[in-house]
Amino acid sequence: MNTTNITRFLEISGSALAIVYALLLASNTGNEILGFTLLLISSVLFAAWAVIDRRWAFLSLQFFYAASALIGLFRWNI
Repeated sequence: MNTTNITRFLEISGSALAIVYALLLASNTGNEILGFTLLLISSVLFAAWAVIDRRWAFLSLQFFYAASALIGLFRWNI
């Protein structure tokens, strides 16, 4: 698998998970744990893409999203 295919996979899968995360939280249907888990996975995928493409500002944003996901997971698990 070449770099273009890897980054395309990371971009598309990260985006899809982020969309599902946003819909789950907005729907207010009690799926917050799943939503925040998807946000965490999405941020890891986007972070990998950022490292491959050397997009350091985008990488720093993913640290914020990952931290937000962890806060959400801890908040809704307690």
